[in-house]
Amino acid sequence: MRQAVMTEPGHIQFRKVDVPPVGDQQIKIHIKKIGVCGSDIHVNHGKHPYTSYPVVQGHEVSAEVVEVGRRVKDIQLGDKVTIQPQVVCGVCVPCINGMYHVCEELKVMGFQTTGMASDYFVVNADQATILPDSLDHEEGAMVEPLAVAVHAVRRVPSVRALNVLVIGGGPIGNLVGQTAKAYGASKVVVSELSETRLRLAEQCGLGTINSKEEDLSEGIFRHFGESKADVIFECVGSSFTVAQSIEVARKGSTVVQVGVVSDLTEVNMGFVQDHELTVLGSAMYQSDDFDKAVDLLQEGKINLKSLITDRVPFEDYAKAYSIIDEEKDRVMKVIIEMEPDTD
Repeated sequence: MRQAVMTEPGHIQFRKVDVPPVGDQQIKIHIKKIGVCGSDIHVNHGKHPYTSYPVVQGHEVSAEVVEVGRRVKDIQLGDKVTIQPQVVCGVCVPCINGMYHVCEELKVMGFQTTGMASDYFVVNADQATILPDSLDHEEGAMVEPLAVAVHAVRRVPSVRALNVLVIGGGPIGNLVGQTAKAYGASKVVVSELSETRLRLAEQCGLGTINSKEEDLSEGIFRHFGESKADVIFECVGSSFTVAQSIEVARKGSTVVQVGVVSDLTEVNMGFVQDHELTVLGSAMYQSDDFDKAVDLLQEGKINLKSLITDRVPFEDYAKAYSIIDEEKDRVMKVIIEMEPDTD
């Protein structure tokens, strides 16, 4: 089968490799679509702190089950699935306390262990989420980023009837906003620099602040009045926006850090203390976040299709990265389209 290998930052080679045998509790899947995310771009630039080379990427996928291990009971041949890409130890303190998504030995497919950028992939059956027929494979490949958003929103006890600010209107920020709205937030507003992303947020029913043209504090007051935002989701991960999320928070409000922060960031902890802010981290997801994501899609509460701006054939894998680099203000989600293996 074909496999796309990033041998070093910015360089992808295609290799022919054998498909691993399927264990008793495993399934073999035929990959149909792969989504490209911001963390993949960090790897392409050589700036992901926890990834070495060579590496096979691909962690946002939709696939068809083509072989089932003899002890697998709940998955059938032909099922449409997406995969939860964490590899965990199962014995550390987080794992045994139900927080396996922050396992002390956590590895993620496409970063610290082999990803799914290949025609076929063999994986443990309990990492698969079955997708309904109502979702096509493009939507299936976007269940993983939606699960990120679901997990982030569920970090707060409830957003129902609350004012929500999302800093960053990229794919994750947009999905966090849509998810907060689906979970009953009173008003959801996205702060963003890109005109394209602002328009897309509005198409998804979200309020917007063009932070290139309007001071964020003024935009917050315009939308929410003196009550400001009850919950702020930081979905950029830059030092500036992390500090900004604290500075614009109302006393007694909650800030959820969703964006992946690669640099050391200065945060005004005196402000956190004096304003009695609740500051939460949100990392990845668990299986029930995937299930909730599928439920929201089946209920018609999330718009995924409008986030897909580009589609690239598997053979042009590297082009997906260059499109994002060169047209970052226009591009939202790039989907890699697989073709049948010629073997």
